[in-house]
Amino acid sequence: MSSSSWQPVLQQTFGFDQLRPGQQPVVEALLAGRSAAAIFPTGSGKSLCYQLPALLLPHLTLVVSPLLALMQDQVAFLQSKGIAAASIDSSQSREQAQQIQSDVRSGNIKILMVSVERLKNERFRQFISQVPISLLVVDEAHCISEWGHNFRPDYLKLPDYCADLAIPQVLLLTATATRAVIEDMCGRFRIAADDVVTTGFYRPNLRLLVQPTPVEERKQKALQWLMHLHNKQTQQGRDFGAIIYVTLQQTAHDVADYLAPQLPFTVQAYHAGLSSDERELIQQQFMSGETPCIVATIAFGMGVDKSNIRQVMHYDLPKSIENYSQEIGRAGRDGLPSDCVMLADASGFQLLENFVYGDTPEPAAIERVLQQIRDNLSYQANETRWEVLMTPLSALSNIRLLPLKTLLVNLELRGVLTAQFSYFADYKYKLHISEAQLLAKFDAPRQQFLQQVINTSKKARSWITFDADALLQHSGEADSRRRAITALEYCQEKGWLELQSKQMTDVYRVDIDKLNQPGLAQQLAQHFAEKEHSEIQRIRAMLQLLQDQQCLSRALAHYFDDTQMQQDCGHCSVCIGKHLPWPQPQALPDLSQYQAQQLCQPLQQAIQQQFGVVAPVDLLTRYLAGISAPWLTRVKARQLGSMGILEHYPYQQIKHWLIARGEKHSS
Repeated sequence: MSSSSWQPVLQQTFGFDQLRPGQQPVVEALLAGRSAAAIFPTGSGKSLCYQLPALLLPHLTLVVSPLLALMQDQVAFLQSKGIAAASIDSSQSREQAQQIQSDVRSGNIKILMVSVERLKNERFRQFISQVPISLLVVDEAHCISEWGHNFRPDYLKLPDYCADLAIPQVLLLTATATRAVIEDMCGRFRIAADDVVTTGFYRPNLRLLVQPTPVEERKQKALQWLMHLHNKQTQQGRDFGAIIYVTLQQTAHDVADYLAPQLPFTVQAYHAGLSSDERELIQQQFMSGETPCIVATIAFGMGVDKSNIRQVMHYDLPKSIENYSQEIGRAGRDGLPSDCVMLADASGFQLLENFVYGDTPEPAAIERVLQQIRDNLSYQANETRWEVLMTPLSALSNIRLLPLKTLLVNLELRGVLTAQFSYFADYKYKLHISEAQLLAKFDAPRQQFLQQVINTSKKARSWITFDADALLQHSGEADSRRRAITALEYCQEKGWLELQSKQMTDVYRVDIDKLNQPGLAQQLAQHFAEKEHSEIQRIRAMLQLLQDQQCLSRALAHYFDDTQMQQDCGHCSVCIGKHLPWPQPQALPDLSQYQAQQLCQPLQQAIQQQFGVVAPVDLLTRYLAGISAPWLTRVKARQLGSMGILEHYPYQQIKHWLIARGEKHSS
């Protein structure tokens, strides 16, 4: 399709006379019927790469986005341009979601945005499978790669969803991906190398300044930088925004409380521990300029499209080079000069490293998961199946939810499990009309079936709980559950009842021979050990890049395989001669001053009482290092006295010390 076909739409709908570098080959690949990937820096116009083709493709464009706020902002922008766009998300009422589904079915919506988790919902998949789709867009597509910096297991299922829904084309979007990650994510969707468009990483308006500062001096240094920013922007008559990134939620409050009384503008803390209403209000105040400065954990920023952020400050170390790049990418989106200031020093390395160790399952925990699969198999339609609720399995196995999902994905990749579908285990409904009035809406056969649904349900004062097993036994129909849910959803659409669902259950087909193959748990444990090593190396690579006496902008560009930048930037801290030596971390006292048995005994007793086993050395290490784990939460470990007492020590040093002191229990 030639540019003459999309040029009028670009001008009339979006108000642009031409596309930015990189956008045209992506748009033309999609309009020619091919899949593509756009690897553009933050703020370089990735969204237009799907928004423009979506208006010219015949059917729906389905966008998978990682964040509710991002979806809502994108939908608001598209609607402001007169484009029929919508999202289906958790913030909506039943009536709103039903209206959007109706508009999608009728073809009145051109772009629909959903989270990746929405595709696990059997009710949503049943709906979307009936809608013709031209294009699947995957935002933050690096989440597909297990070796990327923000792997999300549910993303790995997107190629299967794409095939199941018969979507002919895919567009992958990301700002931060190394060559290996790009090859991984594009390989999963069979995107040709010629249709992977990379525009370069370097943004000349960002000044990267590394000023490693001891932690006790950082608050004062942050205050100085913010006052400098305020004075400069006031002189120029400009409003501004600033983000200060910290690692821990408590640090966000401590820094905000220190800065707020001393600055002539509002400063607020933001983190995942706040309620959704609080987070939404703070973000709105930041976007409007009412609160110019946010002190935030990495829970803040994704999808925040504020053009005048003049300063991004790292009070603590970022998690990786990719995270650092994403976070500084929020500065200066209007193209004006902006500062990215690194105050963190190597003292934060230990905390980041401990987070990595906390996400590595113990070999015994992996074996517990495999045994749970063996103990809970069922046999249906000549298949061996396993059904699982993730939160209870996490609590039982002592594996955090994200690594647990990663473990199950690895079992899928090894052919042990095959994802079948997900469904809500529990449905309940409340009648808006009498039972007699409801039954009268249907002909005799449907009336009879619906009567069976109601008769086999469990009735309470207001809500009635659907009982699939009782219905199956009463009706004898193998398909009775699906038929009942379809009927209840139809009644909800008509407004005759209200339907609620919960307890998302994942259903897998199990290859028993592969499940029982010798050494499976050890192979999986080895995989996690390799992933752990990779994450630790990623943190060390970041430290090395920040400490090296080379142009920071050029080093970052080369890390992301951007060979277009052939000379130094001339304005980073290295280029302007302001490279500073990093403070040496203070030496920690020898662990011999502590009594291992005394520190661990309260936890050992609690684990023995609660689970009937001896606490493994990795669990003891996490306890002393202050790393959360499901079993530690279960026994209320923070009330036992020693949780986190050794949080400043390296994980491996604590573990080896415990083993040497006789805590040799197998992990």
